[in-house]
Amino acid sequence: MRAVVPKKSLKGILLWSQRVFFVCGVAMLGYCAFVLVDSYLYQQRESRMLEQALKGKKAGGRELPHVNLPPPPGVPSAAAVNGLIGRMEIPRLGLSVMVNEGADGTTLRRGAGHIPGTALPGQGGNVGISAHRDTFFRPLRNIRVDDVITLATLEGEYQYRVVSTKVVRPTEVAVLASNGSDVLTLVTCYPFYYVGSAPNRFIVRAERVTRLAGFETAGR
Repeated sequence: MRAVVPKKSLKGILLWSQRVFFVCGVAMLGYCAFVLVDSYLYQQRESRMLEQALKGKKAGGRELPHVNLPPPPGVPSAAAVNGLIGRMEIPRLGLSVMVNEGADGTTLRRGAGHIPGTALPGQGGNVGISAHRDTFFRPLRNIRVDDVITLATLEGEYQYRVVSTKVVRPTEVAVLASNGSDVLTLVTCYPFYYVGSAPNRFIVRAERVTRLAGFETAGR
């Protein structure tokens, strides 16, 4: 037995399907636009906040309100401005992003996040920073050994030199462990162009660089 669908009903179904898909498409484009604008404005605001705080510190005047971040075990606490850690830059890749405390969805949507439980810049140990592979950390696909990474914070500017990259499973959290060395670990999802929830993590390990009388030595 063959069911017969009236032409008028079929046209009505197709018309409403087109309208639904159109509305969904507009909603998705609107959300993408919101995310892009929100992250841009957030980056600009945090950058201004960092510059104002640095100027206030240099001038010895009134500084912005500070928030004490929860320190990693055995590491003294450090100050931040409203959760702002600082600015991370990789000049060769043209990467510049503000880093805030936390690795939750909202923080990573707007910038890079300092992974709770890892060391803070200048404290020694393993500083962990994470960001999305399809936004701020997409340039990491082209990172190379010996690339220089700079972290500008209220406590000073710290430079790191890339020593290795590797791909690990999400369960391999040992990459964030500290062995006493002063290092920086960048974490993002992998593969970079994977559609959906990526199965692996891309890890960049960099060692602290100390400048002494014009010479550079790896910090230990």
